Amino acid sequence: MAPQLQWSHLRVFEITTSHIASFDGTPLAVHRTGSGRPVLLLHGLFSSAHMNWIKFGHAQALADAGFEAIMPDLRAHGQSAAPHDPDAYPADVLVRDCRHLAGALGLEDFDLVGFSLGARTAAAAVMAGLAPRRLVLAGMGLESLDNWHRRSAFFIDAIDRFDEVKRGDPAFMAVSFMKTMKVDTVAARLLLEAESDMDRADLARITMPTLVLCGEDDRDNGSPADLAAALPDAQLRLIPGTHMSSVTMPEMGAGIVEFLQQG
Repeated sequence: MAPQLQWSHLRVFEITTSHIASFDGTPLAVHRTGSGRPVLLLHGLFSSAHMNWIKFGHAQALADAGFEAIMPDLRAHGQSAAPHDPDAYPADVLVRDCRHLAGALGLEDFDLVGFSLGARTAAAAVMAGLAPRRLVLAGMGLESLDNWHRRSAFFIDAIDRFDEVKRGDPAFMAVSFMKTMKVDTVAARLLLEAESDMDRADLARITMPTLVLCGEDDRDNGSPADLAAALPDAQLRLIPGTHMSSVTMPEMGAGIVEFLQQG
């Protein structure tokens, strides 16, 4: 007997895009799909909402499960503005953008998900007072929260040597991805310099249930196990993949959905 079709998984939800002026007037692109409990999803460095959440089906999985996926392109990424004025990148600008978007969108009872830089931003936004019901920190380890300058120095160096990096160079993959994503390197460099380190003691302020979701071969941002252990109410889930490949896996979306459906 042929298996019955699961019609709920065949629905294709429309993706709408609008632009919202952030705290300083910078236009930020916000993509939305599905209906139900809102989930704010923050993508990774040099990526976009489309690359991290839409292309590989994670937004569709959330929509199928009865959530609304709200996916901004971070400042200097995707369809959002990428200003070259250094004044457009005050300290912790992404946290300020995140909190402003949550307010502008009227998000009160919502969940928050971030991958890599998006996870870092999500954690910092919670420390700054944002209060999602549940939190997912994907592609993130403890060391990239309080030792960011070491991590960002690698990417700043890659940008500074952008036209010189050849295959075999440690920065080759990063530069290749920036080229694929058509990253504005001037804006990206300013953004990297605007990020600041966190104090591990402030992790105690992340009190909501949290999922640390990471590729089993991903240690690019440090130890996910140490991050989960440092949080008051966290669980660790490993899925197949490296830092770059884990976000392409269906297990990423499935893990997010399963966690958000709890409680």
